[in-house]
Amino acid sequence: MSDTSIGTPEQLRDPDYMPPLGKAIPLGIQHVLAMFVSNVTPAIIVAGAAGFGFGSNSPDFPELLYLIQMSMLFAGIATLFQTFSVGPVGAKLPIVQGTSFAFLPIMIPLVAGKGVDGLAALFGGVLIGGLFHACLGLVIGKIRFALPPLVTGLVVTMIGLALVKVGIQYAAGGVPAIGTPEYGSLLNWSAAIVVIVVTLGLKFFTRGMLSVAAVLLGLIVGYIYALMVGMLSFDSIAGSWSNAAAFALPQPFKYGFEFSFAAILGFCLMAFVSAVETVGDVSGITKGGAGREATDKEIEGATFADGFGSALAGAFGAMPNTSFSQNVGLIAMTGVMSRHVVTCGAIFLIICGLIPKVGAVIRTVPIEVLGGGVIVMFGMVVAAGISILSDVDWNRRNMVIFAISLSVGLGLQLEPGALQHMPDTARILLTSGLLPAAVISIVLNLVLPEELADESTEEVSGGMSGHSKGSLGTSRDAH
Repeated sequence: MSDTSIGTPEQLRDPDYMPPLGKAIPLGIQHVLAMFVSNVTPAIIVAGAAGFGFGSNSPDFPELLYLIQMSMLFAGIATLFQTFSVGPVGAKLPIVQGTSFAFLPIMIPLVAGKGVDGLAALFGGVLIGGLFHACLGLVIGKIRFALPPLVTGLVVTMIGLALVKVGIQYAAGGVPAIGTPEYGSLLNWSAAIVVIVVTLGLKFFTRGMLSVAAVLLGLIVGYIYALMVGMLSFDSIAGSWSNAAAFALPQPFKYGFEFSFAAILGFCLMAFVSAVETVGDVSGITKGGAGREATDKEIEGATFADGFGSALAGAFGAMPNTSFSQNVGLIAMTGVMSRHVVTCGAIFLIICGLIPKVGAVIRTVPIEVLGGGVIVMFGMVVAAGISILSDVDWNRRNMVIFAISLSVGLGLQLEPGALQHMPDTARILLTSGLLPAAVISIVLNLVLPEELADESTEEVSGGMSGHSKGSLGTSRDAH
């Protein structure tokens, strides 16, 4: 899709291109809406685990609003690191930062039942883990040889496969509704389906801005539908607005600071996973948006921004930040590579964080409506991973590496009970799926010889394997 009102195909592939402001702003807000719920949900889950979340009678319940506010504010600041860059910090690419679900298995045990008192160790771990993550930027370029398209494509695909479950949960009513009669009701699904139908209709049957902003417009139509069928009321919107403060600033070390070995170890280990994920996300963005591989400088800058963004967030009571994979899918879908579009989204996030009333209105978007949008986005993440994998020479060696890594990673993610006898830290890290898949693929890629004899591996694929290099890419180009 090319539209001269937005820019030429060459301009749309250029990260430094600035579309007209009237189109850049809604495209930026679209990025925010794609990640908004995923960004604030970890704060809600952590508060619930600590005992002062939704449904509790804790006097600390107002602290939840602060955690949500900080999630928005520092996601915006960390995103600005990526789009503008400060020295070596930042990739100057359209990378959206936000709180990753990957960190939840570390955070929940640290705060479980401890209330606000548990947050000091948590944010101490976030700060130290963030600084360690930033240090990985010094070596990520040197170890990039160990992260070929086979590994990065697998990581992005694994992320997408993990996210699609979340998309379905959103559409069915969200995690809090699981086990209730309302979960998966026709009403819930109807809102998600409206968003999907409108998004696909606008994407493929319109041109220009209507096509590019299809997801945003789909969410708006879904929001209106939710109001019409009674899923959302004007009173709840007005109540959310009136109960939120007009302006609020972040407070450094609001919850104190505590060194916990478990917290620091956990966040440092997850930092490595996040760094590998970021390499995959950066590769996905440059591949999907510009049709090229990411440079070492871009990957190093993105890793620095990941780490320093997380460390800064930890100092002010926000969750660790990482690149958001769903926005990789959005770039691939819109074809707009401009970092300035994402800058508009970052500024909007910062406004949401400083003016809670703005965020209060956005938080009224029903989770089922967002579910419709994220089903499309999360599916595009898988597609971005497959696109990276299309550059792999699919000989028997690489097929075996991919098969074993995917089987173990996805299998442990689907059946966490298989590791119930492992120590808690090991069990948590392994059942994420992402870490074992990444480690196995990296190790096997470094250890196994480049060529295997055809006769020794023919049975692996039943003699039906592809023999051409980049066969997916070849077939794609033929259309």
